[in-house]
Amino acid sequence: MKKYTYTEKKDTRSGFGAGLAELGRTNPNVVALCADLIGSLKMEKFIEENPERFFQIGIAEANMMGIAAGLTIGGKIPFTGTFANFSTGRVYDQIRQSIAYSGKNVKICASHAGLTLGEDGATHQILEDIGLMKMLPGMTVINTCDFNQTKAATIAIANYDGPVYLRFGRPVVPVFMPEDTFEIGKAIQLTEGTDVTIVATGHLVWEALQAAETLEEQGYSAEVINIHTIKPLDDAAILKSVMKTGCVVTAEEHNILGGLGESVARLLTTQLPTPQEFIGTNDTFGESGTPAQLMEKYGLNDKAIVAAVLKVLKRKG
Repeated sequence: MKKYTYTEKKDTRSGFGAGLAELGRTNPNVVALCADLIGSLKMEKFIEENPERFFQIGIAEANMMGIAAGLTIGGKIPFTGTFANFSTGRVYDQIRQSIAYSGKNVKICASHAGLTLGEDGATHQILEDIGLMKMLPGMTVINTCDFNQTKAATIAIANYDGPVYLRFGRPVVPVFMPEDTFEIGKAIQLTEGTDVTIVATGHLVWEALQAAETLEEQGYSAEVINIHTIKPLDDAAILKSVMKTGCVVTAEEHNILGGLGESVARLLTTQLPTPQEFIGTNDTFGESGTPAQLMEKYGLNDKAIVAAVLKVLKRKG
């Protein structure tokens, strides 16, 4: 099995900041808006180099979405920035009515997603945002796994015509993906395997790779697929893998209700009924704690993935 290593850890939000800065130098139509969280979204370099193309909206997220929608009418490509909770749940009506309904070319960029926001607790964490956004007609939903992939995705969505939700996080995580390896809607197969397919997204991709190594030591062959684009889902890549392995585990830092796992289950139910286990939070809010503590408590790590694989293998027979 192919082994993945890393030499450094970085936060995915810094990948967004780096990608936005590069867009500032290469695409004059890109503008940025922020809801009083410049440092948290790593937007400083873009602002330093393009002060006339930045709009500080303040703690008025609904207004930010309306302004972003308006800017597209003049040909601008607005990137909004705030926490995932405030990028979705707080402003869902404005996104639905002003952006999604009319297909506005707004890039909704959301940091501090999932449990790994950590000590700020349940009121700032969100575990429902993927479900909220993927249900909006015409909305593309992307959830990246490391610094390199987040930077590449940030640059890529500027060239995509239509509303996009780009989700990333706060903690430092291994940087293991090659630079510039990103295509909207195209899954990345990281390992080849014959016994089980592990379909992972975001921070759980690295955990899936660690789980695959443990499983190999136990005599099992796991195929790991990095699903960075949850909508549109790469149906062909998933079906090809599951047809070979005969069972699947989905892994995400999100509620199992409405997330990646449900999208995969819909696909398999209609085209290739397959035993499936779900890694994700189960109909619950989060709480305060370090990212590592929360991932352990809620079963969002390599150990939980290994356990789910062993369970689904028994069901597969």
